[in-house]
Amino acid sequence: MTIPDVPPDVLLVGDVESAAIDHLAGCYGLTAERINDGEAITGSFWGEPEAGIKGLSVFVRSDTPIHSMLHEISHIICMCSERRRHLDRNAGSDDLEESAVCYLQIILADFVPGVGRARTKTTGSATDRPVWSFRNHKHTRSATQARTTVFDRVRTCDRLRHSFNIGKSLR
Repeated sequence: MTIPDVPPDVLLVGDVESAAIDHLAGCYGLTAERINDGEAITGSFWGEPEAGIKGLSVFVRSDTPIHSMLHEISHIICMCSERRRHLDRNAGSDDLEESAVCYLQIILADFVPGVGRARTKTTGSATDRPVWSFRNHKHTRSATQARTTVFDRVRTCDRLRHSFNIGKSLR
């Protein structure tokens, strides 16, 4: 699949402090791995410059859109430990989980200084969401279903128990 060029108004990983990204990933037992510019991104389902996933790591370059990184981190968070152990490039989520992932990436944006949920859920030409995300995603159902799935994942996923207390902040 070919990804169109990233519009100039999209916030990139290189625009955000590395420490903030590392902290967010670390709160979930994940690692943000930096790939050198121009090199292939390990585990990228959509191809460069989109983020990649493998195991407990998300792979990014400085030109990776921040929403892509948040989306892939959200995929790993929503997975049980068994799925994470076998994760390599394709999250393999179902429709409802994909909706939850899209919702969670918006929530997580508030924990990255300079990003915020308002920026990640905007519409129109100045957007930090790819066309396949949240409202326009072919898998998206209702926000209520996505929110419920996030709550379910928060309650059952062992990695979330010692994180940002998302379960409490969403209630």
